Formats: sequence, C-alpha cells, structure tokens
Amino acid sequence: MNSINPKKLLHSKWTAVQPMDKQKHFEVTRVVFDSKGQIRECMITAAYSGATLLIDWRELQSQERWLQGWR
Repeated sequence: MNSINPKKLLHSKWTAVQPMDKQKHFEVTRVVFDSKGQIRECMITAAYSGATLLIDWRELQSQERWLQGWR
C-alpha cells in the first residue's frame, strides 16, 4: 500500500501499472479540499498527452494499480 499524505498530493508523480489509453505517467494537477480538510476532488494529468482524469485519490494507494514516481 502506498502511503499518501493528502497535503503533499498536489504535483506528485505516479506511474500506472497498467497503461490507460497508452498513457503510463501521470501528475496530480488539482486537489480540492472540503471545509473539513478532506479531499473532495483529485485530478491527474497524463505527462505525454496532457489528458486529464478525475479519480478517487484513494486509488493511488493500491500498488496493484499505481506506483509512486515515474518509472
């Protein structure tokens, strides 16, 4: 399980274990917090194409799907 500090999530880099639409490297480009400090929205952007995707930030904790950093 990847350990993630929600306050350091913005601009973090991730590698998809299974490429999505031929995209493998992503960066977290937007994190929106609610009034209680919980993450409400997380957007990742593909490094190569610039395509964006809204995801549940908790998905990044799964090492079967995501690896921290670009590999």
